[in-house]
Order: sequence, then structure tokens, then C-alpha cells
Amino acid sequence: MKFKFKTLAAVVLTATALTSPALAADFGRHTFKVSNGASKDHPVAAGVDAMSECLAGGSDGSMKLRGFYSGQLGDDAEATQSVRSGSIEMVVTGAAAIAGIEPAMGVFSLPFVFANDEEVDAIMTGPYFDYLAEKMPAHDLVLLSIWENGFRNATNSKRPLNAVSDFEGLNVRVMQNPIFLDTFRRLGANPVPMAFGEVFTALETGAVDGQENPLPLIEASKFYEVQKYLTLTRHAYSPTPVLMSLQVWEGLNADEQALVSSCAAEARDAQIDRSRAAVGEAAELLTSEGMEINEMPAAEMDKLRELVGPVYEAAAESVGQENLDRLLQELETVRGGS
Repeated sequence: MKFKFKTLAAVVLTATALTSPALAADFGRHTFKVSNGASKDHPVAAGVDAMSECLAGGSDGSMKLRGFYSGQLGDDAEATQSVRSGSIEMVVTGAAAIAGIEPAMGVFSLPFVFANDEEVDAIMTGPYFDYLAEKMPAHDLVLLSIWENGFRNATNSKRPLNAVSDFEGLNVRVMQNPIFLDTFRRLGANPVPMAFGEVFTALETGAVDGQENPLPLIEASKFYEVQKYLTLTRHAYSPTPVLMSLQVWEGLNADEQALVSSCAAEARDAQIDRSRAAVGEAAELLTSEGMEINEMPAAEMDKLRELVGPVYEAAAESVGQENLDRLLQELETVRGGS
């Protein structure tokens, strides 16, 4: 079957038409298992809940999601493989975790790609999203939407990071991703690739000094129990693609496909709203739990960006030069229109 992913606007129009009272839409009974590595109180759950409510509302209760959190169905890589095989219906995973499957997802691992939330939203719902969506069926996946984990920040147990030189010698856990390894090496740190489920124990035992993640995930993972210092570096942004098994997708009829697509896009609003509200809430809680939060001076942040600049050239082959050029060109258009 030749798969053609519709644009978001087309999906929404189709779903609206199919679920209007004038037309009899056809919905079977479906409960889709959706896997995520974060805990139930992470903002991704707001997206899962909103999408499930949308599905139930649009199908008169016939369709819904069942969320599995904290890696119950496997880590991101394992769960994604299960979705590809059709044994799990859906996964909300880190873009970096699937860059080995689709290099075009790898561009989001590059440091300082996005300056603000507005740029993020324009890319994640614009032509680059459509470009990614067209690629995913070749990997037995359907890209429904892109939610967020958020901007990443650095924590450690040794010292506040007030200058780039403060990274020197720190053992920092990073994702098992060559771009993150390269980024932190260029800062003088010792990056340690490690599965997320092992991080708390590694921090607790001193096997690593620090880690980097968005604030809501730092809070949800209780890293404040084993980390003293948090620096708001916003050095990278982590999207969370919402993926469905192509095998499962092709087993749905047109009405069901349209509703799944439109509900995933609609749920993005709820997930993003919760994610961004959670950043401020997390900062307050982390401070109350004894973490010291600081920002590096602007001059030091400029040095940091300069040091990691060569990561782009080094990563061009792994992420694909065409993919990188497309993203940067689209960002240029977004910035030119602001």
C-alpha cells in the first residue's frame, strides 16, 4: 500500500467532515497502548490524556488510549521497535532516540537550534513536520504529531556553572547519541552515555557528577535528591514525536485514521501548554528542595555557543546535509517573518 501522509490542515478538514452529523462515520472499538519513558506526572501525560479524550469524544467512546509510563513497555528504543513490529500501537519517544532509524530526526539534537518557543512551534507544525511525516512509513511508523520534552539544562553535584571553564572535568550523563557526546566533549566535560533508567543511581553513587534534561523531567525524576546545582543553559531542545505503528494504522479505516491524526494534533496544544507551565512550577519546586539555580552570564553563553558551533559540521554526515539545510532554511524563513 502506498502511504501518503496528509498535511495537518487536510487531516483536520477530513476529520471534521467525517465526524459531522451529516455523515455517518465508521468507528470500531480500539484501545491503543502508548508507551513513554517518563513518569505519569510528566507533561507528556497531559497529551496522552487529551488525545484519549478527543478520540473518545469523536468516536462516541469507541476509541481511546491507554498510557504506559516509566518505561513499562521498554525504553524509548525498545518501545519504538515494538511499535514498528505492531506489538505496541503507539509510542511518544525522544527524537534523539530514533535518529538512528531516521536521520532527519537527528537535527534536533544539535546545540542551540531554537532560540525560543515560537521557533519550536513553527517548525514542529510546519513544512519540516510534513517532510518528516513523509519519511516515517519507510520505517513502519506513522508520525502523528510532535510534542515536547522541552529545553535542556545542566545539573551537577560539584559546583555552579558560572563559566564555560566550570564544565571542565565533570562526568556528565548524556543520551547515547554522538551529537550530545561531541557537544559536551567540546565543553571540556567527560560525557558518559547511559540509558535514562540508570541515571538516578549513577548520580546517587557518584558514578557521574551531573546530567542534562528539561526542568519538568528533572523534577519528575527527583534528581534534586542527588544534585545540588542547576544551570539554565537551554543548550538543546528535545521534541517528542508521537508515532503509531504503520501496521496498526493500515488496519484502521479512513474515518479512524482521520480522527487519530486530528486528535494527535489537537492534543499537542494541551501537552505544550502543560509542558511550558511545568517549567516554572518545576523551578520553584527544585528551589524549595534545595537546588541552587543560576544562569551563566551572557558573555559566557556566547563562548559556549562558539565552542559547540563545530558540532554542526561534524554532524552533517550523520543527520544528512539535506535534512540540516532544510531545517536551517525553514528557521531562516521563520525568523525573517518575525
